[in-house]
Amino acid sequence: MNLNQIRGLITSSLLMLTFVDYNVHAANEAFSIDTLYGVPSIIGTEPGGAAWSRDGQKLAFLWNDKGGTFRDIWLYDKASGEKRQLTRLASRVDVAQEHKGIAEVHWFGPQAQQVAYALDGQLQLSTAQGKILTVDTGLEGIRQLATSPDGNRLSFVASSDADGSTNKLVKGQALWVLDYAPEKVRQVRLLLNPGHVDSSVKSHQWGRDNRQISFDLQHEGDMAKRKIHYYHKGKLQVDTVIRAFPGEPNLRFSVGVIDAQTGKSKLLERQDDRFPIWNYGLSARGDKLFVNESDPYVKLHRIEMYELTTGTRETFYREHDPKHLRPDWKAAWASGDDGLIILTDRDGFGHLYHQRKAAGGARQLTTGNWEISDFAVADSSRQIYFRANKAHGAEHQLYRVPLNGGDVTRISGGKGGTHKIVYAPDMRSAASVFSNDKTPPDLYLIEFESLKSKRVTNSPSSAFHNRKWADVRYIHFGSHIDSTPLIGRLSLPPKFDPAKRYPLIVGSVYSDSVLNQWGGRTSHPTWGLDQHLVAQGYILLNVNVRGSWGQGREHNQGLLNGYGNIDIDDLHSGVLHLVNEGYADPARVGIWGSSYGGLMTIMSLSKKADVYAVGIAGAPATNVWHAYPEQMWVMGPAEGDDMPGRYQNQSALYHTDGLQDPLMIIHGNRDHVVLYSDTIAVTNNLIARRQPFELVTLPGAGHGWDAEGNDQRIFAFKKMVAFFNRHLRPAGE
Repeated sequence: MNLNQIRGLITSSLLMLTFVDYNVHAANEAFSIDTLYGVPSIIGTEPGGAAWSRDGQKLAFLWNDKGGTFRDIWLYDKASGEKRQLTRLASRVDVAQEHKGIAEVHWFGPQAQQVAYALDGQLQLSTAQGKILTVDTGLEGIRQLATSPDGNRLSFVASSDADGSTNKLVKGQALWVLDYAPEKVRQVRLLLNPGHVDSSVKSHQWGRDNRQISFDLQHEGDMAKRKIHYYHKGKLQVDTVIRAFPGEPNLRFSVGVIDAQTGKSKLLERQDDRFPIWNYGLSARGDKLFVNESDPYVKLHRIEMYELTTGTRETFYREHDPKHLRPDWKAAWASGDDGLIILTDRDGFGHLYHQRKAAGGARQLTTGNWEISDFAVADSSRQIYFRANKAHGAEHQLYRVPLNGGDVTRISGGKGGTHKIVYAPDMRSAASVFSNDKTPPDLYLIEFESLKSKRVTNSPSSAFHNRKWADVRYIHFGSHIDSTPLIGRLSLPPKFDPAKRYPLIVGSVYSDSVLNQWGGRTSHPTWGLDQHLVAQGYILLNVNVRGSWGQGREHNQGLLNGYGNIDIDDLHSGVLHLVNEGYADPARVGIWGSSYGGLMTIMSLSKKADVYAVGIAGAPATNVWHAYPEQMWVMGPAEGDDMPGRYQNQSALYHTDGLQDPLMIIHGNRDHVVLYSDTIAVTNNLIARRQPFELVTLPGAGHGWDAEGNDQRIFAFKKMVAFFNRHLRPAGE
């Protein structure tokens, strides 16, 4: 080889290295945390807040077609198939503020002449042509917009010191009403005053007569007021919160009806106002009201039926199970007020039943080893529409079944994923926000007769389609403890090599985390973090741990009294499966989660040091004595012969002696849900043992630390990535 040939070979090699380096850099940049969480968003803005006109021909919804955070009002006309933007308020807001935009929208007027919406806690009105009508209510925190069936009255919940028309003192979150008037705005009227500063209207529903409104109230007067001290912006801050711990006096609930014209109200006498109300409903004739309730530990489920003319009450339905721990019950009137349709898991899975009379036999309408999450009754067609995971354990598809029972028909298309449904008033169509593991959420219309769907929005940017996103698969395996069937959601690099073993991150761990929708579990905006980690060379696993919805009563009841026990065994089972199948490198397994997921993370590191090499706990719930009382559904009451051992067994605070591996804790010091002081108690234990750890304190941040602004989210996620990279060494490093 002569000198020129050698020079040519060197030049070619350098060019090739430059090309490879450029491609690696470009790939890393495409999936960087900054790029994935940039604004405008590469995945677009999820449409939401869908509201139908009375005739089911027009749809209002909230969206930003540019991928910004501020959602304006858009209108869609079924007849023409056209959509148009009604409000253009996003341009008035600084993008850096990350304003979420309009919160709610509702049609107003007998012919849907106006649109009512809530923005920054204030009520606004617009004509369907876009003319803004000034509304000066003098109220704050306006929410829960609802219109009467004829469209002539708008009701909502809001706060105020006094009724502007009567100067009567108003205490608590009250119910207000506004009568429709074309081209002008009438004064709002106070309809229901809770009467106590610590009471509020929790929800309300219009009756079919356009006058009666049923409502439930929430009372916090017996609950402890606690001060949360934290440092933020250079000084000590103090928040006072109403917050009960297990065993302390908690919320109380009442229910009633009110006449929207006269303002005359009636509270109904309950057997026990400590029983939470899961839903309620007026009969079509307006003479009866059912209340779907349970005891505070969700072991006793019952439905009470009230005769409104006499005020008498009878128990319509009752079931008791000492092991029950999920209040997934729902009820609704059957067509023609012919009894109730009840969603319950009495046969082991969440299914529909029709019960005509009090204490009568309930006839089962659906059956199978799958579960229904919610439903609606179509009176005219005598059909019941429902969402269920019948097709796959990770999906929520739309189905229907005749009121008299029979074959179940799938309404949503054949594409796997998750539908979030808003039914049209005529129950002939529905708006659905649909997404799956490969497709970010967008708005579709589904026609019930033709079973056809039409896409209304197209949210992802063009850049989205040029990326190779994670390859998400679903795996099935048995518990290594008791062989219980488990489902896992596995995220792999798009160029996954089955001959390699990859570093594995289990998480973000939580219950109900195996979902075929964009980003999986969406309570936290971790979709971009997941995609970044996969691009770095990790594989990710979520497990439908015991206590989760979708696999039946026996599966979820396995968590009873077992936080940080059987659930972390389920996670361990997933790790063993991936190691045995050749996916995961057993020496490079990490775990992370937030809140309850933080509890499982620290418990896993403490009890299973030979399984995990590193963990990150966000806002970890380490002391169940400081949990919300509702957690007693799982961890049991705060008294008993097995106390305090039962709570200690479920509290990571008492298990840190076994912790040996690197741990990072991320916690906001303003957290009202999981106390920052509990994290300090854990760190005190670790310091006393001279066990190294890293604590990332987010000043002024609350429980949802990764959803409180992009700067904070990006900062925290980068800290997490660096921590995992340091200890697990992904292939991309």
